[in-house]
Parts: sequence; structure tokens; C-alpha cells
Amino acid sequence: MKAAVFKGAGLARALEFETVDDPKPGPRDLLVKVGRCGICGTDLHMTSGHGWDFPVGTILGHEYAGEVVAVGREVERFKVGDRVSGMARAGCGACEACFRGMPLLCQNGDGEMGGYAEYLRLPEGAAAQLPKTLSLADGALVEPLAIGLHGVRMANMPIGAKVLVLGAGSVGLAAIFWARRLGAQRVVAASRSAARGPMALAMGADAFVQTGQDEVAKVIETLGGPPDFVFECAGAVGLLAQAINHAKVFGQVVSLGFCTAPDPIVPGTAAMKQVSLCFPLAYSPGEFEQVADLMLAGVVDPKVMVTSTIGFDDLPETFEALRGPNDQTKVHVLIGEA
Repeated sequence: MKAAVFKGAGLARALEFETVDDPKPGPRDLLVKVGRCGICGTDLHMTSGHGWDFPVGTILGHEYAGEVVAVGREVERFKVGDRVSGMARAGCGACEACFRGMPLLCQNGDGEMGGYAEYLRLPEGAAAQLPKTLSLADGALVEPLAIGLHGVRMANMPIGAKVLVLGAGSVGLAAIFWARRLGAQRVVAASRSAARGPMALAMGADAFVQTGQDEVAKVIETLGGPPDFVFECAGAVGLLAQAINHAKVFGQVVSLGFCTAPDPIVPGTAAMKQVSLCFPLAYSPGEFEQVADLMLAGVVDPKVMVTSTIGFDDLPETFEALRGPNDQTKVHVLIGEA
């Protein structure tokens, strides 16, 4: 099969196409023909040489949706022809991470990414069935929306909170949506790019502030006070300190950006406000399925996030272009979808 394989950081193109063996499904696995896959910021961060890189030879891609083309002999919940999305890992069911409902943190689990290829092996325990009424574009957006849901839930945000979301990429847009849905009184989105404003408003923000000069004062004026919760959703160096600077006294900063480089803060600045920091990662299977159900109910059309759709052949070049300044929010790669 054709796959875009990670060749190493610092090269002209981190991804190159190779012909590799089709994955072999085990007794409890699905073989999925990938329809489309989103390019995630984590894919870019972890192929950049910052010390958190994926191993060379990895087939990336975890925001995918596709069709089941074969099932293992012990698979019970799925059949050939089902459309699925999936998590990167199925847990072992016997460790603390699994007991806490977070199989993606399981050190003994089974699974891999593989969405940047024509086919992937998906453990049955990591698969979520997509209703026929949902498109593969919807299915490929379940994952970033689930990340936003998990982050807002971990914050334990009370009804009526004032919320600031720093960054209006796909995770930031998901955080906006869930903060609004889970009871925030007012939500302000802030980003360097003014082009992100309309999408932030479409996902539920009350207002948009362009970051830069006097941004703290602008946020306070727009929110009606300093934020109780600041969701950092871009993962760039310096944003954690920026979030702490915005937070109110006894406020909370939720780091969803997954920065993979050292990100200095001044602890005294946080201490003088007694700010608490929270570092969510990923999502639970229940949250993943809740997002799919919400899409089915028509509560939100997440495709507002998708700013560009490209062919599979364009993936390596587009992947590198996204490392520099760009106006994209979520780029989807058409791999097997007509």
C-alpha cells in the first residue's frame, strides 16, 4: 500500500511516500481503508527535532475516518462495510490508566496511528462506529473535538464562568464549543490571526480579541473582568506565561496546546495570583463516542474548522508548508474518499 512515512526531522520533507506491506489484522482487529485524515499540530511538533519526535519510519495520522474492509475472527461489534473513526490505542484493561478511563495513557495497550496510509490496523477496542448519516469529514473531526471536551471537563468549570481561549485552531475551537455548551457565562477567543475570528464566533465565542498590544486590557473589557479559566490551545513557547498573565486571582490555566519544547514561566507570577495549572491529554472512549453522538444530533457542524482539503499526493509538501506562517485551521487529506 501507499503510505507517507516519517523520514526524520530537519529534512526538506519530513514525510515521503513509500510502498509498504498492507497491515495484517489480528483476531480482534479491524482492517480499515482510510478515507480521509486531518493534519494535527502534534504531527508537526513531533517531527520538528525538538526532542519529542516520533521514531523514524512511523506512519503518522490519528484524525482519521474510513471503512472496515476486513475483521479478525474474534471481532464482535463491527462488520465489513462499517464506517469508523478510532483512537490511537486500546488499553490493556488492567492498569491505572485503564481504570481511570484513559486507555491512551496505557503503557501496555495495543494500537498505532497510521492515518497517512491507504489502510491501517485498528484494534476493536479503539474503534468507534460512525452512523451512516455522518460523513467521513465529520468522522475525521471527532478526535480534535474530543480533546476539547476532555480539557473543559478536567477544568471542573462551574456554571457562569468567564473563559478565555488562547488560540483558535481546531483544539481552540473545540474548547470554545465545549466551554459554551458546559455552562460558561461568557467566552472570548484570542489569537494572533484576525482571520480566526469568524470561526471562533461560529463555534460559540461571544467575542474575538486579536492578541498583541494591550491584549490583557482588551480581554478584561470584553469579558467583563479577568478570566476565571484560560485555555491555552496553541502549544507555542511563551503561551503558558501569557495564559498565567491573563488569569484572575485564584484562576486556572488549562494547557491543551501540548507544547513539546521548554516553555519558561515565572512561578512567582503564578504564585502571586495563586493560579492553578492543569495539563489534560487526549480523551476517554466515552468522550470520543459522545462527540460522535453530538454530531449525529446536528448540534454542531464541525466542518467549519476545515479550511482546506488536499489530495494524498499533496501531503508531504503541504505538511512542510504548515510549519510556516499560514491561514489554515484544519487541513484534511483525501486518501481513499471519492
